[in-house]
Amino acid sequence: MKNIVVLVSGSGTNLQRIIDTVENGEIQNAKVSLVVADRECYGLERAKSHHIENILIPRGKNFSAELGNVIPKDTNLIVLAGFLSILKPEFCKNWTGKIINIHPALLPKFGGKGMWGMHVHNAVIEAREKESGATVHFVTPGIDEGEAILQKSFEVTAEDTPETIAEKVHHIEYEIFPKAINKVLGNNS
Repeated sequence: MKNIVVLVSGSGTNLQRIIDTVENGEIQNAKVSLVVADRECYGLERAKSHHIENILIPRGKNFSAELGNVIPKDTNLIVLAGFLSILKPEFCKNWTGKIINIHPALLPKFGGKGMWGMHVHNAVIEAREKESGATVHFVTPGIDEGEAILQKSFEVTAEDTPETIAEKVHHIEYEIFPKAINKVLGNNS
């Protein structure tokens, strides 16, 4: 059984998708062993309701060090699911190839500092992009610079708004996140 640690900052809808797909076997031979939040958020409640160990580590200059102290050594994968804090380079290097993130755009476009949530979708509209989507990628010291594991796109139409793009992206995230986790864990799906 492989151990997944999930880091959250918000409502935890992608965390819930991960929990559900672990429970239904879509993500194979794995369990969510710990959920860590960097602020009070509903993601912690989701973890509690599934009897998953959970910890709140408030954001601050020692966040990465404190996080490093609570992540079990037998962790196979750290998943950033709507996690908004930037991890220190040393932390990323210590877990090279074992930290993934989902980004609400087709990286390398619309990535980097300040590119999260509706900021991304507004930028897509302003740039008059013909497509958008989501990317699951490895986490490296550079923000949103890690190698893509899985991407999926959709057409952006003239009628789309940042809100409709956000909704479309969320559906894609639900689809590709479990597949990317299986891929990184070496599962056959």
